[in-house]
Amino acid sequence: MHSNKASVSVVIPCFRCTKTIWRAINSILNQTAQPVEVILVDDAGGDETLDMLRDIERQHINLIKVLSLENNMGAGSARNAGWAVATQPYIAFLDADDAWHPQKLEVQYAYMQQHPEISLCGHARRILIQKDELPHWDIQPNVEAQAVIRWKLLLSNQFVTPSVMLRRDIKPRFVEKQRHMEDHMLWLTIVCEGGKATKLSAELAAIYKSPYGEAGLSSQIWSMGKSDLRNYQRLYRMGYINLAQEISLALYSGLKFIRRLFIYWGYMRWKK
Repeated sequence: MHSNKASVSVVIPCFRCTKTIWRAINSILNQTAQPVEVILVDDAGGDETLDMLRDIERQHINLIKVLSLENNMGAGSARNAGWAVATQPYIAFLDADDAWHPQKLEVQYAYMQQHPEISLCGHARRILIQKDELPHWDIQPNVEAQAVIRWKLLLSNQFVTPSVMLRRDIKPRFVEKQRHMEDHMLWLTIVCEGGKATKLSAELAAIYKSPYGEAGLSSQIWSMGKSDLRNYQRLYRMGYINLAQEISLALYSGLKFIRRLFIYWGYMRWKK
């Protein structure tokens, strides 16, 4: 048993994740600082996921809570639902197909406690090829923190969702039913509303898919590109950027989309 506790609610959206959810759960159970609660949100996938989540809940009744949605809403809405019932002052997000380094909560929670002015904190991540491998690399003792300013975040998403810890009491939420780039939109809203964001240098999360070429949301480049444009349009309507800035960002987004296409085509040709 771990004696250290972190006042954190972990929220995991779960959609047809029977093959990966145990890996994510085990990475939480291996934490050197254990969270107070883990909220598994079943996003109505129509398979055996909910049964598996209920079984996990029974095995860890004092740690894990299962929340079941009636309709499939997407990861952002599922995270909002878990956030709404969370009890702890900090929220940490983990995806069902990713995992955390054992020191993730220990390092990040300590930083958030020491810096109460920070609304949003992320960190570096590492891509793992071996699907059954849990993170186990060494973490340097002197973890650096770099402020993530508004324009840096406007130009590109600085955080993978499984790296993010934020204060539960902040007002912004994921845009309901937005299925692509919903995480970037939330980070942008937090920072544009005056929240401070920072990124830790330590690699405290493992991602088990490549950015391009695999099944899932990451391969849907066209949908991601459209959502990127909609995010800038939404920021303009909210008054956080002016028209000239929106146009400039839209052009920049278009260039990013073309670059992603070339990388994707190159990746697919290489696979052949």
